[in-house]
Amino acid sequence: MNKQMYKANKILIIALFLLSFSIKAQSLSELYNKSNPAVVVILTEQKELVSSGNVTKTVTAGGLGSGFMISDTQIITAAHVVQVAEKVNVQFLDGEIIPAKVVSAYATADVALLELIWPRKDAVTLSFADSNEVKIGEQVFVVGAPYGLGHSLSSGYVSGIINDRHDKNPFTNSEYIQTDAAINTGNSGGPMINMKGEVIGVVSNILTQSGGFQGIGFASSSNITKELLFEQKILWNGTDLIPLTGKMAQIFNLPQESGLLVQRVVKVSPFGILGLEDGDIEMTINGEKLIAGGDIILSINGVKFENTDESLVNIARVMEIKGENQAIEIVVFRAGKKVTLGRQ
Repeated sequence: MNKQMYKANKILIIALFLLSFSIKAQSLSELYNKSNPAVVVILTEQKELVSSGNVTKTVTAGGLGSGFMISDTQIITAAHVVQVAEKVNVQFLDGEIIPAKVVSAYATADVALLELIWPRKDAVTLSFADSNEVKIGEQVFVVGAPYGLGHSLSSGYVSGIINDRHDKNPFTNSEYIQTDAAINTGNSGGPMINMKGEVIGVVSNILTQSGGFQGIGFASSSNITKELLFEQKILWNGTDLIPLTGKMAQIFNLPQESGLLVQRVVKVSPFGILGLEDGDIEMTINGEKLIAGGDIILSINGVKFENTDESLVNIARVMEIKGENQAIEIVVFRAGKKVTLGRQ
């Protein structure tokens, strides 16, 4: 091959590479423009304890996350964004804000379903892909509000899949897709989208030492999201709970082997309306930070909390969404006595 042919072939290869890159970039841009109107910013208000010297007080703090529409009234987001939110507002691309309520949430899988107080007019929605078909090395992109910068795009590849599913226990089921696409504070709850424009995951969290993105982010798979939010459908309870077992249960002098210590409770949630009380004393026991002084849940609708899969499965069954006014009875340990809340 003479020098002129070699040079011509080299130029052709470079041109084809640049063309391929241009087509890929154009495709990503087009997918973003189609998907972006379905992505929303989640604005929340919640209670937090603030300590100053020997004084601890409760303040209202604002929260931020992302989400996406699947119908004109339904929004998918991350559970940790809304689990203990006293107020939830959904902001759309055109600036419209619609209040929403939490319907269902799963802390371990970190997915939640919101319902808008009134429908979004001319809603743009996203559909789920089958996450079992996701391959490591597949290109994906994420749209959300990192650090409050709404509707920002980041792209990358699927780095791994982490599966920890227990068929009967919805409280411990999880399945995460790992990615190197940049994920930061505010991205939580936004969609991870494949190159067909379908949602393969709900952005959850990052592994970080600095507090910022360091190349490892996670999204709950679309299949676990659909299974928990539309098949299992457990009622959102509006609480942040810590299991007390073994030595911890003894420290709190529980009348049974295990219980659930209430950290925070939303007053307008199903459990809050029953009169469940949260804590107001920050403390550390065996290196674990917790808020003490609140109720300790012993049983829900007659099912004792025993920190076993069987117990959690039974609790899940009694907490299935049966209607807005379904009866709930909670037995709690409060100030050294058993107290029954709810139906008598």
